[in-house]
Parts: sequence; C-alpha cells; structure tokens
Amino acid sequence: MPSTAAWHKSGTVETPDCLIVTGMPGAGKSTVTRLVAERLPRSARLDGDFVSRLIVSGRVGALGEPADEAARQVELCNRNLCTLANNFSDTGFTPVIDWVIPDRKQLDFFVSLLPARQVLFVVLAPGIEVCRYRNTIRDPQERFDFDGYEGLDADMKRELGDAGWWFDTSALTPEETADRVIREARHRALVN
Repeated sequence: MPSTAAWHKSGTVETPDCLIVTGMPGAGKSTVTRLVAERLPRSARLDGDFVSRLIVSGRVGALGEPADEAARQVELCNRNLCTLANNFSDTGFTPVIDWVIPDRKQLDFFVSLLPARQVLFVVLAPGIEVCRYRNTIRDPQERFDFDGYEGLDADMKRELGDAGWWFDTSALTPEETADRVIREARHRALVN
C-alpha cells in the first residue's frame, strides 16, 4: 500500500484536502475514487451520480430537458457535494469526489464552495477510445449511454486544459492509477 503521508501533515491537525476526480464516462472515476478512498486512513467517497439521484420525483439528468431545469439540478448536486465535502473534511475525513466537471465555471463554483480546503483536481484522461471501450465492458446497470465523447473531450480540454492534473491512465490498471493519485496529486493537482 502506498504511503499516505502526502495527504496528512505530520504533527499538526490540518483540514484534509478535497480531491475531485473527473473525466469522461468510462474514464475510471468510480473505480479509482473507490480505490483511493479505501487507501486513505480517513476518507469519504462522494459520488455525484448518487447525489443527483437523490431526487426521486422530477429529476432531470445533466443532459436532459428542459435544459434550464437540468442546469438547476446540476448546480444543486454541486452544492450538495460541496456541503458534504465540507462536513466530512471538518470532522477529519478526506472527501474524494467522483463527478463529471465539464468546464471552468463548474470547477470555479466548486472551489468557491470549498474555501477552507486545498482542492486537488484530477482529470482522468485515457482518451476517447479507451473511455468508449471501458463503458462497453461495464456491468449493464453501470453503463452510461453517451454519444458526445468528441464534444465533451474538446470542451474539457479547452475549458480545463490548464487546470489540475490531466492524467493519462490508458496504460495503467485502476490500482496503479489510484496509487499514483495518492502519491502525486498533492504536487500535481492543486487548483487553489
């Protein structure tokens, strides 16, 4: 197991960093965040898909219609993720957020709602073809039917290309990816 010393400053009580892991559908966010959270001594994995599905009646997905309601619900999910992250961090748990953050506006929104935290932002970027393939081999209940890879990839690179750590994981296992995130994110992924 890799050292977690990079996440905790010795001899002091510090507020844990907040790690946000994003990427396109199939990039490995869910698997990697689960593995990272399991390897840290005190952590909470916050799944944006799960939080958005807390809305039972009247839910509109991020790409759904009407678009203004979809945007309102994405903002609600983002606020809820940040509130949970702050609550966990305040009690000594490192929040590990798994969520698609497609643009600078949403990243800036997260950072603004996490003012007392060092925000680490990792974009899992194995490439479009790898994401498509990984999505097809998922359990059918976990598959995300998505045909906008090219557009999302271009938008994320344009909007977020200079933010955090763009991590090409195409040749790595999920375990290798998680180990490197734990070892390197504090030095490569800080956005505030």
